[in-house]
Amino acid sequence: MNLKFSHIDILVKDLQAACDYYRQILGAEISKKFTWERGELHVEYAVVKMGQERFMLVKPFSGNLKNLLDTKGEGTIYRHCYSAPDIEKVFDELVSKGVQPEDENGNPLSLESLNSPSGIRIIWLPKRFGEFSIEILEEAGLQEFMNDAFSAS
Repeated sequence: MNLKFSHIDILVKDLQAACDYYRQILGAEISKKFTWERGELHVEYAVVKMGQERFMLVKPFSGNLKNLLDTKGEGTIYRHCYSAPDIEKVFDELVSKGVQPEDENGNPLSLESLNSPSGIRIIWLPKRFGEFSIEILEEAGLQEFMNDAFSAS
């Protein structure tokens, strides 16, 4: 599989306070804020960028991430995210290895349903080790999203 590390996702209770902290302390560039709602999941998030390195701060309002924040606490790193040039090829490779890609709520994902609320085509591996999650995003869509995220922040 042709994957490249993209970022990690971190849970926070106060998105604005966390963004302000990393901007002030690390001189990080902070993206505009985004909302993601699908099924039971509802979050607000922003990208923190320092040079080429980045991570996402995620404030959950409902769904599995709200439950994770309530049980594990703020600062929990729950997801590693990768990009791939051809998300359909990754999907097919996973299926050929007996892995059923999922959506962010843990529901089986079909090849025709890779679009997400952010506009990027994404798949998730089933969680095998606690709450840790792997997300794979289509590279071109991710780059377009990042360009937009920082265009007017």
